[in-house]
Amino acid sequence: MKTTVLAAALLVATFGLAPLVAQASPSDTATVPQDQSRSDNVPPPQNIPYPGTMKVHVDATDVDHRIFTVHESIPVKAGPMYLLYPQWIPGDHEPSGPIDKVASLVIRANGKVLTWKRDKYNVYAFHIDVPAGASSIDVDFQVLTAQKRSEGPIRMTPEMLDLAWSKVSMYPAGYYTRQIMTEPSVTVPAGWKIGSALRPQSQQGDTTNFKPISYVDLVDSPVIAGKYFKRIELDPGSKLTPMYLDVIADAPKDLVISPEAMKALHTIPTQYHKLYGAFHFNHYDFLLWLSDKMSGKGLEHHRSSEDGTGADFFTKWNLNTPHDLLTHELNHSWDGKYRRPADLWTPNFNVPMGDSLLWVYEGQTQFWGNVMAVRTGLENTQTGLDKLAYVAATYDMGRPGLLSWRTIEDTTNDPVMAQRAPLAYRNYQGSEDYYSAGQLIWLAVDAKLRALSHDKHSLDDFARGFFGVDPGAWNINTYTFQDVVSELNKIQPYDWSTFLRTRLDGHQKVTDGIAAEGWKLVYTDKQSDVIKALMAEYHIKGIDLTYSVGFSTSGKGSLRDVLWNGPAFKAGLAPGMTIVAVDDQEFNADNMKQAVKNAQNSSAPITLMVKNFDEYKTIKIDYHGGLKYPHLVRVKGTPDYLSQLYAVKK
Repeated sequence: MKTTVLAAALLVATFGLAPLVAQASPSDTATVPQDQSRSDNVPPPQNIPYPGTMKVHVDATDVDHRIFTVHESIPVKAGPMYLLYPQWIPGDHEPSGPIDKVASLVIRANGKVLTWKRDKYNVYAFHIDVPAGASSIDVDFQVLTAQKRSEGPIRMTPEMLDLAWSKVSMYPAGYYTRQIMTEPSVTVPAGWKIGSALRPQSQQGDTTNFKPISYVDLVDSPVIAGKYFKRIELDPGSKLTPMYLDVIADAPKDLVISPEAMKALHTIPTQYHKLYGAFHFNHYDFLLWLSDKMSGKGLEHHRSSEDGTGADFFTKWNLNTPHDLLTHELNHSWDGKYRRPADLWTPNFNVPMGDSLLWVYEGQTQFWGNVMAVRTGLENTQTGLDKLAYVAATYDMGRPGLLSWRTIEDTTNDPVMAQRAPLAYRNYQGSEDYYSAGQLIWLAVDAKLRALSHDKHSLDDFARGFFGVDPGAWNINTYTFQDVVSELNKIQPYDWSTFLRTRLDGHQKVTDGIAAEGWKLVYTDKQSDVIKALMAEYHIKGIDLTYSVGFSTSGKGSLRDVLWNGPAFKAGLAPGMTIVAVDDQEFNADNMKQAVKNAQNSSAPITLMVKNFDEYKTIKIDYHGGLKYPHLVRVKGTPDYLSQLYAVKK
């Protein structure tokens, strides 16, 4: 999914990489999106209680084979019924349920095996006929998780696991998922400890039985488990709602947290409370794993988040490295989980979602995730500025497609269209630009609020007024575009609809918020420490010449991306080619950069020897502008709103 959230955005842009109760509905009269599958047989969800409680047990002990073994007991009545495997997963914004990983499905009633048949057009639906006299069915299957990264993210290692209930359960069709109650349990390897927003009801050996919970909230409450575990209360003694950091790691040494990092972590609850003025959870658990074996992740939930990063996240703590993963995913508890776009709310996990407001859901979360990383002390102000400079450069020079044929609004379709698959000419096609372009739109909103109100109001006011309502509530409170506009008008009257729509639907740069905040985007021949740190953290040996020659490479010269209509593109370079030599020297990062420097004071082109499939050819790039890397500098004589935005709230 994501590495760190901003890290992923920067790396994609630069290198082309990619007591519990059932939840209330937005409204009893809300329009239910229609299932777009071709099947007329699967019953549509109804807002009525499911008769009985579904039991879900997962045996997660087979970490050697990386297999989850599932047993479910589901109350039923005689007659035809459908079981659904979750398809549309909240937070993924796409039909990503890994149905291809399900194996060994056997369904029994009264001890006898029932014949199941997959729906002809809906591969996530399984039809069975429940025999007379049966009051429950037993459903057994396995989830064969990825054995290598080419098959998908690694979710089990010898030291840890990440259990997402959407991947290890099926549920009866015909009901809102909030109306299906469950009793979940899990067995983990001997001695392992677990972290989750779920709370235990009983324990037998290595099996944990959790308190009953609705199915919609179960799917929203993943479990991590590990051999090496640490649990930290983030705000001990506070009267605020409890927040915890549950950490698992590859080795005990990775659990050592520096005083500097610990201090920043402890500020998270208070800074978020100052931002929103309310919590929409009764407790919150960051589920953080530190691993070079298990795949990274960043996925939001209402009372927790799955946060996977490198093993040395704490042991090599450096404020020059982006640390926005935790602040981004936590922000979603308000923006995305409690306040949710109306077209993203669905009655179950097999009704298609609509992504049109992801520029709020993800875009404003991207904005606050990065701001709050600085306010909490997870990053310093310079890191925040350097990150913002790279985001600004992306939409100043690095997304030519948005200036010619695509809109930011249209990129909200990308999760369904591309599902984060590799793309040729990503810079021209665009790729989920509602994240970082959305961030810049909200930066412009902040600046406009400050300017119109003579610095009396800012986006902080919108955060509190729109997302901080109804303290303690943790149902789902949906919103529309007009709701966003109305809230902005409450804070400061203006034509906010036009302000937003011209940026969402037009073909213009969305970097105007930088100048409006009192800063200027410039390009120099020095790369920022943030990008250097990111490249080191993710072991990227390549070079980024996007804003000069117009390409980025791997360490061995393979072209990751070529800027559409940039100097390299016009000379004939394309992604997938490999640079073998530069100006008669063997290709390496130093030689390539030196060639760009030499061309700055020469009329001679940069000469490359490239390999394209099995052919070699010489390409000459007529570029003489030198190395260019983005930075932000203050504009003297203008209000410095950006520094106010990053300032710690007292």
